Amino acid sequence: MSEQTEHLANAAQPDQGEKQFTITRVFDAPRELVWRAWTDPDEAPYWMHPHGLTTPREQVDFDVRPGGRYRYTMVTADGATYPTGGTYREVVEPARLVFTWGSPDDADEIMPVITIDLAEHGEDGRQTRMTFHLDGIAGVPGDDDVYDGWSEALDELDVHARDRSGGSAA
Repeated sequence: MSEQTEHLANAAQPDQGEKQFTITRVFDAPRELVWRAWTDPDEAPYWMHPHGLTTPREQVDFDVRPGGRYRYTMVTADGATYPTGGTYREVVEPARLVFTWGSPDDADEIMPVITIDLAEHGEDGRQTRMTFHLDGIAGVPGDDDVYDGWSEALDELDVHARDRSGGSAA
């Protein structure tokens, strides 16, 4: 993780008294590449899980359009599975993605909502500033729960994006 990304990750704070939190990261990769990581089912297995879990490609299905559904399953080393899914509410390529998030069997109206905003960053625009906002679950750094799980997944995305863009774009 770059020094700038580390600083932003550590500066993320939950909204006090609310069931929501925000994580901001800067990735050393162009916005289109980070967008693709969020929307291409072939990219998700590389990063869409916390450390120590995997997301098998055959367990990933994305229909990226408003009203489209997605599913993926994270797997632990001992074989426990965590099916995840939801519905895309807003898709504005390559800048904004809004979707429900939870168990694939949960009703969309009770699921938390994730908003991903992607902006070009840096003097040459070869970096991406991502704002990840989850509304519906409280989270704080060090919670060993949803916040930390997403933070670790975003660590994985950082490595994947740098690998895909050929290393540091700076």
